[in-house]
Amino acid sequence: MEYRKSKLEGVVTLDWANRNVLVTGIEGFLGSWLSKALVEEKANVIGLTRDDIARSNFALLNLGKDITLIRACLTDYLSLERTLNEYEVEVVFHLAAQTVVGTANRAPLSTFESNVRGTCNLLEAARRMPLVKSILVASSDKAYGEHLSLPYREDFPLQGRNLYDVSKSCADLISQAYAHAYSLPIVISRCGNIYGGGDLNFSRIVPGTIRALLFGENPIIRSDGSPVRDYVYVKDVVEACLKMASMAGEPSMKGQAFNLGTGKPISVKEIAEKIIEIHGGNYKLEVRGKGVPPGEIAKQYLSSEKAARTFGWQVKTSLDEGLRVTVAWYKTYFSK
Repeated sequence: MEYRKSKLEGVVTLDWANRNVLVTGIEGFLGSWLSKALVEEKANVIGLTRDDIARSNFALLNLGKDITLIRACLTDYLSLERTLNEYEVEVVFHLAAQTVVGTANRAPLSTFESNVRGTCNLLEAARRMPLVKSILVASSDKAYGEHLSLPYREDFPLQGRNLYDVSKSCADLISQAYAHAYSLPIVISRCGNIYGGGDLNFSRIVPGTIRALLFGENPIIRSDGSPVRDYVYVKDVVEACLKMASMAGEPSMKGQAFNLGTGKPISVKEIAEKIIEIHGGNYKLEVRGKGVPPGEIAKQYLSSEKAARTFGWQVKTSLDEGLRVTVAWYKTYFSK
């Protein structure tokens, strides 16, 4: 594989031009922005998707013309093996997952099928394909479960208890196991709450609040407003994922996990109020929940010192700047 010297001293990154890259969950929020970056780097992108998402960011970016789309589920092992083999995939970004806490609570079996079995299937298929030289698995801060000591660091145990958290803990541990048992070039990203334009899951606080405001409604939050999270802008995460995948083949990187967050926690109530201020107008936040919703953790935020130390990553987008850009994106989206 060809590499190039990056702007970071001592860090060598992959040259993406003409590289055969598979992105699972390509029509999703993170997948669409990552695939856009890969297309701009002139990679040959193969996207795995289960559903055709109407009016998605992927469609708005008109990425279909530049990407080979495969319709398949992660639970279909033979389709994964065929895709990796026939398209001679060298790099895998595994982003596909069921990502909603409420959905996991309602239907845990389908969540485990996607997040746990799906990850097993993909890594097993990759293990059998000698051309695969780099695999990034998208985990989450939810994989840590609840800890009294904060911020989360990469050496904290993965001890998910809630249904969604358990699915992420399992997928993360399975990825580490494949890296160590088979010396697969796997790296793992553990992100805080990713936000930005293109997230169409309106049960999340950022897009849900913005949508309410754009439709002239007071935003409503389903907790008491106290849960604390780490919100990181999607394009900062894309940059980190590209760097991590570039370095996954290095022996010291195999099986390594990296937190990706701002290290600046903020409560649900505070971020909703920030969005109201940025949007403007005479709106009032309606707090209808009591305590922390079922399946959620009261406080979660990350230390990203390891990512900064290892490959020089740091957040470039402040929360205020990121929210302004995000509000503008949804204004354009709903105007159409």
